[in-house]
Amino acid sequence: MVNDKIVSESVELLKAIIEIPSLSREEKAVADYLEVIFRNWGLNPSRSGNNLWMRNAKWSDKKPVILLNSHLDTVRPARGWSYLPYKATVEGERITGLGSNDAGASVVSLLATFRHFNSADNLPFNLLLCTSAEEEVSGENGVGSILDKLGKIDVAIVGEPTKMQIAIAEKGLVVLDCEAKGKAGHAARNEGENAIYKAIKDIQILEKYRFPLESEVLGPVKITVTQIEAGQQHNVVPDSCRFVIDVRTNEFYSNEEAFNIIADLIQSEVRPRSFRLNSSGISADHPLVLRGIEIGLDIYGSPTTSDQAVIPYPSIKLGPGDSARSHTADEYILIGEIHQGIDFYIKLLDELVF
Repeated sequence: MVNDKIVSESVELLKAIIEIPSLSREEKAVADYLEVIFRNWGLNPSRSGNNLWMRNAKWSDKKPVILLNSHLDTVRPARGWSYLPYKATVEGERITGLGSNDAGASVVSLLATFRHFNSADNLPFNLLLCTSAEEEVSGENGVGSILDKLGKIDVAIVGEPTKMQIAIAEKGLVVLDCEAKGKAGHAARNEGENAIYKAIKDIQILEKYRFPLESEVLGPVKITVTQIEAGQQHNVVPDSCRFVIDVRTNEFYSNEEAFNIIADLIQSEVRPRSFRLNSSGISADHPLVLRGIEIGLDIYGSPTTSDQAVIPYPSIKLGPGDSARSHTADEYILIGEIHQGIDFYIKLLDELVF
């Protein structure tokens, strides 16, 4: 059973970090706060930028290493908040506040789990806890920037709101900036080549196209046009129409392969922003996954990206809360979900054998 004191401390810590604004790339204040808290608890955190990490007390270089990772940053408050986003509002079981669900609850639950095992004798593995920055923007100063400092890692648990289901795979993400080019002309006369019409033809091609290989876990590659911009005046045929494509890849296509296929499909110029967030996952028969199934956790493939995309070793995504609440107004977490999160994290690691 989970110690009620640990749950209570976790809830209080979550309330505190909700009230410290920690937008992506602006996590210094919350990292400063947590560093002090960790030291007051007798832990020994290391720090690089706004990333904090620490090793369990009985560390042995001969044992496999499990990384417990979640992120400190939040998105900006969405429109429509009826509560103060930077105030932890507690109503019964519900804690409302920005970052409560994504991913503050995972941060405090993983921390409670780390503290539970920290001084354990004869632990068959090492635990490495990391609270990282810039996850929401896939920033260069996030967990990817400290991998060389963390050392050898065998498997990771990435804390994100999954309703305590295990994501054994995660879709990749590549964002494509596209431009259809035409020729300017007067709208009242039969002049020019309308770039908007050219863009529409390309968008219709993308709407109908299906990548041949579909994943049993992640499903098909998903192409979504999410932004479009063209024109300066009502009476001028536009010579440029820019649009953005959000592409979510499965394990059968690297982001670069998906880009090449899309670029060959359409006439518009296509420029990728980055190829670094490829699809990631773990074998369904990995001991960590099997242990999760053994204690009653379900497995699935996640359509969203996380720090899994930038860590180069097997990982699962697992945490309290619901992804559907992330990035929404009046984001919240339930105290019972934090309790359940800590409980299942501890059960997952208890009796785990590599």
